[in-house]
Parts: sequence; structure tokens; C-alpha cells
Amino acid sequence: MDVPPGFECRAVSVEPGGDRIYHDPEWRDALVLVARGEIELEWRDGRRCRLASGETFWLAGLPLRRIHNDGEETAQLVAISRSGNT
Repeated sequence: MDVPPGFECRAVSVEPGGDRIYHDPEWRDALVLVARGEIELEWRDGRRCRLASGETFWLAGLPLRRIHNDGEETAQLVAISRSGNT
């Protein structure tokens, strides 16, 4: 994905049945797109929120515990942020 100067783009994959521990600094200043598949965000209190392919969101500063992929295909997140902020 091409991004304007001063920005960077990175892809994060979550395998089917997998999860990823949430680390706030990893998502600082990033606008995130579910480029493929579906994910569930797990809040610290155990609640979950499902996001599907094509949805965009912001993860920085949220009280999250994990990012889950309960689907059958690898989920891919694309994070765009200002250079030097991830």
C-alpha cells in the first residue's frame, strides 16, 4: 500500500484460531483497517467486539487485552501511522 511521505504502513496477520496480546505502544497514532478476515477485540473486562473486513478503527489508548481471530482464514490488519510513531 502506498502512503504519503511522513507516514508508514505495516501489516499484522492473525492466524485462524489465534490471538495477539494487545500492546498499546504498538498501535500508537495508527489508523487500522481490517484488510482481510474478521477479528474480535477483547476488552479487559472480557467483553468482545467483532470487526469485519473493510472496517477501520483506532486502537490506541483502549482498555484491551487481546485481538482474536476466531474465523477460518488469516485476518490481516493494516496500520497506517506517522513515521516514527510505532
